[in-house]
Amino acid sequence: MNRASQSEARKKDTREKIQLGGLIVKAGLRWEKRVLLLGILLDAAARLKHDAVERERLMALGTEAFGNDPE
Repeated sequence: MNRASQSEARKKDTREKIQLGGLIVKAGLRWEKRVLLLGILLDAAARLKHDAVERERLMALGTEAFGNDPE
């Protein structure tokens, strides 16, 4: 039973990572270097901690991008 729950946890983790990678592709950043991507994410995380207006602005951008998704 423990083995089954570990397998499910691994599958869930793998699916989440694939989805996060898909966001990088959707944002048009597929070919950027990993260090740049990490820098972008760290900068955004720091700004989001202290700026509710920035969070709302970025949420609107993301919502629009998903709304324009042809799938």
